Amino acid sequence: MAPQKSGGDPISASSAATFALRYVGELITSEPTAVTSVEPADDDCWLVEVEVLEERRIPSSADMLALYEVELDHDGALLAYRRTRRYARGRAGLGNGVS
Repeated sequence: MAPQKSGGDPISASSAATFALRYVGELITSEPTAVTSVEPADDDCWLVEVEVLEERRIPSSADMLALYEVELDHDGALLAYRRTRRYARGRAGLGNGVS
């Protein structure tokens, strides 16, 4: 279900984050856990990065996480999304991750 926004003003960064979490939750079977970044892009769009728990493992330090980039237009409509990284919990800053 697409987010609804009233009026003609562009959505805020916090609204973009909320919409991105909702979209990711609807599009993939994994659990979105957090928004890690929100930034304005060209053409009055927002780029939002969402962290997702893709595989629960025991111990939890072995969980597999992923980052998804979500592009929203100025009204909050989804333009594109893609998985950009996959990595083990606690290893987000090391190398390019596992694809």
